[in-house]
Amino acid sequence: MRNSPARPGLSERVLSGDRRALARVLTYIENDDPIGEAALERLFPHTGHAHLIGITGPPGGGKSTLVNELIRAWREQDAKVAVIAIDPSSPLTGGATLGDRIRMQEWHADPGVFIRSMASRRFGGGLARNVLALAHAFDAAGFDPVVIETVGTGQDEIAIASLAMTTLLVQVPGTGDGVQTLKAGSLEVGDILVVTKGDRPEAGELTRDLRNLRHVGMAAGVDQSGWQAPVVKTSAVRQEGIGQLIDAIGKHRAWLDESGELDMRNRQIITTDITTRVQDALARQLQGPDSGDATLRALVDAVAARRLTPHRAAADVLARLNRR
Repeated sequence: MRNSPARPGLSERVLSGDRRALARVLTYIENDDPIGEAALERLFPHTGHAHLIGITGPPGGGKSTLVNELIRAWREQDAKVAVIAIDPSSPLTGGATLGDRIRMQEWHADPGVFIRSMASRRFGGGLARNVLALAHAFDAAGFDPVVIETVGTGQDEIAIASLAMTTLLVQVPGTGDGVQTLKAGSLEVGDILVVTKGDRPEAGELTRDLRNLRHVGMAAGVDQSGWQAPVVKTSAVRQEGIGQLIDAIGKHRAWLDESGELDMRNRQIITTDITTRVQDALARQLQGPDSGDATLRALVDAVAARRLTPHRAAADVLARLNRR
């Protein structure tokens, strides 16, 4: 146990722009170290300024290449950009594979760009447990926008929509994603639909399909918010569509401000953060014979012995929490 969980001046150094201090704080936060928790307590009052942008889509869809080009465009506007790249966990160590950071290493020496790979650790939804805590640290350090790029594990990645102010849904030509988008309800997830690899022959067809699907979805009452998600075709090879995508992101941020939706999304993000941490804490207590409260272990034993259903055990846990 550490007697002093917060190193003097660490948070202040982050606020002053010290990248080494920020890197250390990010590591402490990701590892659930008390130093990171204490630093975040001091940094959190300085947050609430960054535009949180989520990017999701299928594996191999060109998300990292897209992010790389977005960074280039934002840097031309003198924006400080942070990227949290959620990588699949190593099956041996549980750590990030660092694939996205390797692909974006051209920004290594740029003080206006900070790219952090983060292991998903099987947390689900293509995300990682402390991703929002890292985003808060970047926000306090003056980075805006903060991009969260998901693993790319398929249709379960709709979780990103509850953690971002603007969500970019990436679709790839030649894979039938237009039809799958409607099936998965992803039209509700993507504030902006992005067709990558726009130099492929099928890209034009996919773009038209997505626009048609979007109109069908709106006609069926899918989108009641007032925002009409644009479909933007991009090509990193031809350097096409990135400026249009930057404009679309800016228009969505302006719409969030003007419509009052920004406050609602902020509250949704906060709610997700709190409930996820509660769920995670309970899950940790329930996992393993030597972890957690004796009452919880007894419930696990009862379910394992088939004396109690999981549904009844969950109700028991909730009842105990309500009595506290």
